[in-house]
Amino acid sequence: MLNNNIESDIKQLCCEAEMTQVQVADKIGTTKQYVNRVIKKTSGILNPTFLQMVEALGYDVQLTYVKRTEQRLND
Repeated sequence: MLNNNIESDIKQLCCEAEMTQVQVADKIGTTKQYVNRVIKKTSGILNPTFLQMVEALGYDVQLTYVKRTEQRLND
């Protein structure tokens, strides 16, 4: 089971970065509609088979977001 709520996570990260979904989409070279579709999708962020394997082993998956301290060279 994925314990994160991707939609609320991304909205929170956008607020912290003072960016809109449109700005995020522009930065990664896609549309706001595609970004919105990805974050609202209830499955597919992680491979379903991977999640099943982890669950079979008695674990859940929890994503952790870590703020980068340096920008990548190509940003």
